[in-house]
Amino acid sequence: MDRRAVVTDVLMTSADGLHCAAGGFHVDPVGPVRRAVITHAHGDHARPGSGEYLCAASSVPLLARRLGDVPIVAVEYGERVRLGDTDVSFHPAGHVLGSAQVRIEHAGQVWVVSGDYKRQPDPTCAAFEPLQADVLVTEATFALPIYRWPDPAEVARDIVAWWDANRAQGRASVLFCYALGKAQRILALLGALTDRRVFVHGAIEPINAIYRSAGVRMLATEPVADTARGRSFSGELVLAPELAIGTPWMRRFGTHESAFASGWMRVRGNRRRRSFDRGFELSDHADWPALLDTVRASGARRVLTTHGYAEPLARYLREQGTPAEALAAPARTEED
Repeated sequence: MDRRAVVTDVLMTSADGLHCAAGGFHVDPVGPVRRAVITHAHGDHARPGSGEYLCAASSVPLLARRLGDVPIVAVEYGERVRLGDTDVSFHPAGHVLGSAQVRIEHAGQVWVVSGDYKRQPDPTCAAFEPLQADVLVTEATFALPIYRWPDPAEVARDIVAWWDANRAQGRASVLFCYALGKAQRILALLGALTDRRVFVHGAIEPINAIYRSAGVRMLATEPVADTARGRSFSGELVLAPELAIGTPWMRRFGTHESAFASGWMRVRGNRRRRSFDRGFELSDHADWPALLDTVRASGARRVLTTHGYAEPLARYLREQGTPAEALAAPARTEED
């Protein structure tokens, strides 16, 4: 089957991504289009060059930071917008601040494009809202039975214990995480356990400011760049994006241990291959049980899977009696 030629009555795949001809828009297009409906502000979903962008209102500051001075239409969660012959609305996806599922109603059919989502609690964004759909387009980033997330509060306690152990040994603790979403979630979770200050990479602090402006409570942070040269980071926790690995910036921390917070740390080989001292299983995507629960709750008569393990999820759903197909998707990582 040519997965790039899946044609439907509401959405179809194209070179620019999911296209809704009846509405005159694309969802998370991979190239410049006239009108882009954006699920969230990560770079693998929000790309520059389109004529107009629509997104959930709480995503606007993040999208503007990524894309610059572009036309952005802010839509409140649950508000219906008429686009062409369709009614479109955004609903919380629980992935990061402002993330949304896109509900499309046309000619008596309801389609839901999930974007990236998670079902675990997260103090930094609106909780996932279950939606009914005739057709569900769901992400499948972690769609294998091995991916089952631990309690995030327990993960936070493990991070503090690791930080404390390094502090006792006079080492810095450098925790790598995604700059948008994961870093802020960690800071919020740790805030329930400690009031210590955390140092952050320059790519993280401006996003922290956007989250704070949205009313999200997090630990106090200080950019590493604002500290005096030669300052000791012994006993401190530092949050950094992966782009900092192997750069001269890392020399500032002297003796330190490194860790990575990601769902990919569920597989220990990933940690070893990337030479992290520790791995913390904290993902902003749905795990295997959550994916299946979402499909069931939607009542969808047809499911289209995309990103990650799309083929295995579609195959499993077909075996369970739900018509499902895997859609082609551009190459991507868990986040940008």
